Amino acid sequence: MKIQERTGAGAGRSAAPAGPSVGERLPTPPRERKPALAALAVLLILVGALGATMLVLQAGDRIEVVKITQEIPAGQSVSKDNTTSVMVAEDPGIHYVQWSQLDALKKLKAVTTIPAGVVAVGEMFGSEAKVPEGKALVGLSLKEGQYPAGLKNGVTVAAYRVGGTSRSGSGDDADGGSAGSAGGNSVIVEKALVNYVQEKGGDDLVSSSNLPVTLLVDDAQAAALTQAATNGEVALVLVPGN
Repeated sequence: MKIQERTGAGAGRSAAPAGPSVGERLPTPPRERKPALAALAVLLILVGALGATMLVLQAGDRIEVVKITQEIPAGQSVSKDNTTSVMVAEDPGIHYVQWSQLDALKKLKAVTTIPAGVVAVGEMFGSEAKVPEGKALVGLSLKEGQYPAGLKNGVTVAAYRVGGTSRSGSGDDADGGSAGSAGGNSVIVEKALVNYVQEKGGDDLVSSSNLPVTLLVDDAQAAALTQAATNGEVALVLVPGN
């Protein structure tokens, strides 16, 4: 009898609904959407698109200008060999030389030495070169063998006096020895900048086999170099560092 009662009591308890287990989460209501955040996200997207559009428009406002590809010594002009065209953003405050003006630019001369890699501006050119203070330009007319192969504008050379001993033969022995020591193979200018050299095949070489070269030297060296050049006694040698 007691066993049946206990069983009946247990059956009654099992029929009661079971409560929620420990640790089980109740379902949460769906999150509410925030229209303000969505509007802000859309606004940021529009601002980004507008900024990109402005960059594209600014990039399109560009001009084709002259860029120097090889060093141009003072007094020399541009050519197709020492220039190229590049695109830059237009700036009214910078006097760029446009590529379409290259032919007109060839008639002007570099006021000072223009290094390679810069964009040409109007202030770099004029009707004549400005010789730096304490310097002088000396012109030479050199024969084959008096200059190295590949001589070009902007390189540094040493100028030697050559052939002076041949002139000393007309004097007596004492004078000849003096002339030989003063006019023999000696350095006139240790370092001179080639300001100009006539390109091979130029019109100036049609009637003459000599090569026109202009050197930029110190004032103190100009007289000796000019005298030697007049007598045809100058030879140029490339020095290290070119």
